[in-house]
Amino acid sequence: MRIRAMSFILAATAVVALCFVILAPMSAPAGAQAKAPASAAFDPHDISGYWQFFNNIKGQGIYATPSKEGPPGFTAWGKQQFDANKPSYGPRMVQFDNDPITKCRPTGIPRVEMYPQPFEFVQINGRTMQFFEREHERRDIWTDGRAHPKDVEPTWMGHAIGKWDGDTFVVDSIGFNDRTWLDFYGDPRSEKLHLIERFKRVDATTLSWQFTVDDPGSYTGLWQSAFMEELPCVYEEENAFTEKVRNPARGEVK
Repeated sequence: MRIRAMSFILAATAVVALCFVILAPMSAPAGAQAKAPASAAFDPHDISGYWQFFNNIKGQGIYATPSKEGPPGFTAWGKQQFDANKPSYGPRMVQFDNDPITKCRPTGIPRVEMYPQPFEFVQINGRTMQFFEREHERRDIWTDGRAHPKDVEPTWMGHAIGKWDGDTFVVDSIGFNDRTWLDFYGDPRSEKLHLIERFKRVDATTLSWQFTVDDPGSYTGLWQSAFMEELPCVYEEENAFTEKVRNPARGEVK
């Protein structure tokens, strides 16, 4: 079992500067071999193993958004949602937030991939899976040549199909609901979201990640980044964290 580091490269729209995100190596589980040095030989089509995300965008902290500069522009619906969303991270941070995850809703794609918590890629015949430490979520990426369903049911994780373009693993996803945020800063996502992700091995311990947000329900243009089923969280645990940590931090004490 391989323990890897990951550099996430996200690019946002035609006018957004490049940002860089790093996934650092994780401690090996009991019985696993020590991680290889970056210079070691590797199979560019093998992305299996554990990966850890860290954000390296100056002034942005450990939590991420596709780009520090923000989206290309909002639609009327997107602006309405953005204004209504009150994050507890980033430049619009407020004391009393309304982040959907505090109501125990699944984090969803792509936000769950931005957490500084490990996830694992597992590659099997016809499918690649992502297992996330966050909420114990699982994402299926179908690689058996199927197309997206014509009437896909909107979900938090969406419907994903993948294929290799040279040494780049391209993941095409649709079928998202609008019940969570795109990122930590309250940027919305609609049911029209079409997400394209590109994963590529850089070396034995680094994987680059680039994604493009095509969401005409929320944004007036493409948001392209260049840094970069499920066991939903237990409400009692999330609520306990809110009562013991979030509320006291806000100065709200019963």
